[in-house]
Amino acid sequence: MNNVRTLRLSWTLSRYLGQRFLAGVGGAFLVIGALVFLIEFVELINRGLSRDELTIFSIFGMTLLKVPGTMFKALPFCVLFGAIWSFSRLTRSQELVVARSAGLSVWQFGAPALILSIVIGVLAVTAYNPISATLLSRFEDLESRYIRGRASTLDVFKTGVWLRQSDETGQSVIHALRVGEGGQRLEDVIVLRYRGADTYAGRFDAVSARLQNGAWILEDVWEQAPGKAPVHHETYDLKTQLLPGQIQDSFASPDTISFWDLPAFVATAEAAGFSAIRHRMQFYSLMALPLLLCAMVMVATVFSLRLARFGGVGQLVAAGVAAGFLLYFLSDLTQALGLSGLVPAFPAAWAPAMVAILLGTAALLYQEDG
Repeated sequence: MNNVRTLRLSWTLSRYLGQRFLAGVGGAFLVIGALVFLIEFVELINRGLSRDELTIFSIFGMTLLKVPGTMFKALPFCVLFGAIWSFSRLTRSQELVVARSAGLSVWQFGAPALILSIVIGVLAVTAYNPISATLLSRFEDLESRYIRGRASTLDVFKTGVWLRQSDETGQSVIHALRVGEGGQRLEDVIVLRYRGADTYAGRFDAVSARLQNGAWILEDVWEQAPGKAPVHHETYDLKTQLLPGQIQDSFASPDTISFWDLPAFVATAEAAGFSAIRHRMQFYSLMALPLLLCAMVMVATVFSLRLARFGGVGQLVAAGVAAGFLLYFLSDLTQALGLSGLVPAFPAAWAPAMVAILLGTAALLYQEDG
């Protein structure tokens, strides 16, 4: 009978601690989300309100499309600050002190938050990320069209790559079966030329094309124009505004691709001859997110214990902010090492979460057991 009462009490306490944690994370998410929305809205107003195509309402809509993707990146900070807030409230109300004096260990009162952080991470990766990626992709399309005025886009498929570019005379749609040299060399090329938006002006069929000196240098080319016989050229210069490196940069941003679609995208891009290291890093980072959120809870628990023993709310908040930015810096550093090829992508993506959780565990063991 006593065991049943103890189990029931443990479940009640765990549910209460979990509810406080979720309330803290939810509050932090809403506060940070409001600040992000205001910042993004003002920035888009400064960048796009001078455009005739954009109104204050369209900018408002674009901001709504961008904020979910930004908040996905801010999720570890939301969990960190939410956990700090919830644990500090428990300390100030003496609930944490009473639980500790009753023999409750740090691992017991921290277990609900740790479990919930993993659940939040899994849901964020599998459900929230596909939604935010879709919205962010739509935002980037609108931004490219109305603010940046980008003249080219690149799509990669299993049947090859499609590239669209525009100039003062019209548009060109380029298809290539294979790509080399980071996108600066194309093989088995077809170029469809259009005057204006949709008036067909002819096509080129070439063995290869190389991006050089502001033009695609087509080799072994057959030119076909409406109503005319095909004409062969040894080489043909097709003007372009693209610069070396811009084709690779025309890839869809990793943040705009769903977690579920990233493996297929990486395989397709690499099969086409492109480097997909950014997207591979993104996939591994998403896989590591639940562990990273768990590490954030452990860091917050360390600070809450220090508050319970030594006091100082200001020191707690400052330490939490410092820890968050330190982890952000470490994440950026490992990402840069992974993108440069100095460190393999998998350990580079998982390193911040692993380091944070090991340090959090060590600090808790030290404070709990001396």
